[in-house]
Amino acid sequence: MENLPIVHVVNGRQKKLLQGHPWVYGNEIERVEGEIEDGGLVTVVDFRGRYMGTGFYNSKSLITVRLLTHRQEEITDELIASRVKAACDYRRFVMNRPGTDSCRLIYGEADRLPGVIADRFGGVIVLQVLALGMERFTQTIADALLACEKPDCLLLQNDDAIRRKEGMECFTRVLYGTLPEENIIHENGVKLAVDVLGGQKTGYFLDQKDNHLFVRQFCKDARVLDCFSYIGAFALNAAAAGAKEVTAVDISEAAVQLIEKNAALNGADITAVCANCFDFLRAQVKAGEKYDVVVLDPPAFTKAHANMASACRGYKEIALSAMRLLPAGGVLATHSCSYHMPEEVFVNTVLSAAQDLHRQVRVITLRRQDIDHPVLAGYPESHYLKSLWLQMLD
Repeated sequence: MENLPIVHVVNGRQKKLLQGHPWVYGNEIERVEGEIEDGGLVTVVDFRGRYMGTGFYNSKSLITVRLLTHRQEEITDELIASRVKAACDYRRFVMNRPGTDSCRLIYGEADRLPGVIADRFGGVIVLQVLALGMERFTQTIADALLACEKPDCLLLQNDDAIRRKEGMECFTRVLYGTLPEENIIHENGVKLAVDVLGGQKTGYFLDQKDNHLFVRQFCKDARVLDCFSYIGAFALNAAAAGAKEVTAVDISEAAVQLIEKNAALNGADITAVCANCFDFLRAQVKAGEKYDVVVLDPPAFTKAHANMASACRGYKEIALSAMRLLPAGGVLATHSCSYHMPEEVFVNTVLSAAQDLHRQVRVITLRRQDIDHPVLAGYPESHYLKSLWLQMLD
């Protein structure tokens, strides 16, 4: 290997690296040796000088070093391309689902491609490069995706705010093909119009596909409320299962328009409401409404451990309202998409709402993100989605 600048980590912080964790924070660095440029490769060693890994350095990022390998190997275009291929091969292995043509192809560090996201939406692949050190490999990653997946269009969507924090330019560019005016994907046999340019993240949240399907078994002849609906996936699956009435609520007018469009695409009867979900839930409780199934899929209430108490209050408030809307036998599906909200804390927060209402609940199941968002051993941040399903017993 070439001689690289050396980053020495503080004694005690080497354990997580030995377990496979790919990040070194700035406060975990004891000292550096050599001339280091942001975006450049560095060797990471422990306090005794033992090799821990090779990665990219960025002084502008809280995650100062993102490791690409824990082995002493050269970081080359060929290595990066092989990891893209391995990521795509894994999705072919686990995502052979009739009626579904979309999935996450690359999930950053969990695919050993730090800061890289690639989502396939039918014939369109959306690529994001969110780490400075990986910018140099953008074309390599794109070429590997084209070779493995042969999409109609490859969109480089580098407009995420994370890039600014990394000291990078924000832009969007079509790298291959032509972006269709309308992009309709299929998930569990449901048609979904996805806005890859103006939508949230890469355009749609692919981590809930399996949970969208799971809701169906509870929805036959049911009255269903889907809060924080985004483009209506839970609502559409409820309708596909034969729900007698479905209401989907989101605060975004653009999202509500997509809910209405997607309902029309599927011939589904869904009432789409543009409202603050906290306010809507309170109003429904005040009006004495009842539902058989309530789905809560809010955005992350916390992006830092310091805000966890506030996040717990938010999760509990919407759980309290939802439980008041559910009679005995009703089903609540509630979610947290923040890594900073520990699973045990989230579950206990929701269950405490039932305790406050003096109601008994049955835990049906505790689910996670879909398997195209794999969890890397030694990297707990790769497990972020908690999906708690409860039945009200009284």
